[in-house]
Amino acid sequence: MRRSSMGDLDGLDLGRFGIYTFDFEHQPAALMRESVQELEDRGWPAFWIPELAGREAFTHAGYLLSCTRRITVVNGIAQIWSREAPRAYGAALLLADAYPGRHVLGLGFGGVPRPGITPLAAMAGYLDEMDGLTTPNPLPRTPMRRILAAYGPKMLELARDRSAGALTYHVTVAHTAQAREILGPDAFLGVEHAVLFESDPARARAAAREHLHRYLNTPYNIAKFRRLGYADEEITGGGSDRLVDDLVFWGDLDTIVAKLRAHLDAGADHIAIQVIGIEPGRSAMPYWRMLGDALLPSAGPGAAGVRSTE
Repeated sequence: MRRSSMGDLDGLDLGRFGIYTFDFEHQPAALMRESVQELEDRGWPAFWIPELAGREAFTHAGYLLSCTRRITVVNGIAQIWSREAPRAYGAALLLADAYPGRHVLGLGFGGVPRPGITPLAAMAGYLDEMDGLTTPNPLPRTPMRRILAAYGPKMLELARDRSAGALTYHVTVAHTAQAREILGPDAFLGVEHAVLFESDPARARAAAREHLHRYLNTPYNIAKFRRLGYADEEITGGGSDRLVDDLVFWGDLDTIVAKLRAHLDAGADHIAIQVIGIEPGRSAMPYWRMLGDALLPSAGPGAAGVRSTE
């Protein structure tokens, strides 16, 4: 039996839907602050940030937490080879202490490559080091929560056994069902999914292929798509229409919302929505507002543009 509270991550309620974005990599701090505050005021419970193009995971999370009062900030993900395990542990402890119940450490394979080490072995070793640490730093009153980026069965098992659960990225609804079976009923399953507000099939698929290009050309993602039953000819050449449509939900608001909800039906606890098709430096806020109106239980305090003084 699934636990009754969807969105629950080791006692922390992330809600069913959150925002995932790379856009903050291209925005000044003032615009980031304005955006995350509006999302909080509109009732979004969780905000997911990657680590890829220069913004360091923990300073990024700390800045967003300092700008807000309630929203949970999730590293999705902090790359394990971008910093030693003691540094990640110390940073996550400080954020858990400074912002009780508002930060989640998401760890994933990445950073400066180390040839000859598999992602599974690298992650297991990193967790072993973290879990063996002692620290003179004060321990937080609320626990430090961590999840792992996971796709394949063995990494999902590691996420189940060594963390509060898993984050999956660029997966299908079928993968969500498979992941839930591996994770069991109690581990958290967060699913990132890209969406594109474009109803013309040719334009939508062209934009989606541009977004997916690097993922269709990296070994671990190719292996993931093969496991999901896509033939090599569907993965090469920019991806088949079937693969593109499964990985990027495009269309009008109602179409996108219905497709996102399919992940919940398949066993996801939480969906981190990534709006694509936004020019660097621009904001996806108009689309985040639309999605919030459709998906969140209420608009939240301050939705009219005035921040709560609680």
